[in-house]
Amino acid sequence: MSKKNLDKTTSNEDWMSILSPEEFRVLRMKGTEMPGTGAYNKFNEAGVYNCAGCGAPLFTSEQKFDSGCGWPAFFDEVPNSIDREVDSSMGAVRTEILCKKCGGHLGHEFKGEGFPNPTDIRHCVNSAALKFKKKDE
Repeated sequence: MSKKNLDKTTSNEDWMSILSPEEFRVLRMKGTEMPGTGAYNKFNEAGVYNCAGCGAPLFTSEQKFDSGCGWPAFFDEVPNSIDREVDSSMGAVRTEILCKKCGGHLGHEFKGEGFPNPTDIRHCVNSAALKFKKKDE
């Protein structure tokens, strides 16, 4: 199955045949990586961060910043790439962010934390939900 054909209607059986076990746990089961363990937490190359599930562009390296939270952080997203839902798990109300194309769980969005970025927003994203593509590729 081609990544361009993957979307919100793709079955979990198909996702399991395409994704690694960790990607499936994060993207489809709404899992979370341990802080500081993700490949893109301290990663700083120029390019685009795509959804590890469907390949849709989600974030750019220009939007990434070091929040010190232990996960890759972005202050903005590629336009029309993210859906938001209320997440009341874990004893708190948070904003979950999902890939608009395939519905994959990316992480959470936090506002008003005082980070010195243009939006004062932090998209806290699991590295397993992302695949990086260098700018020149």
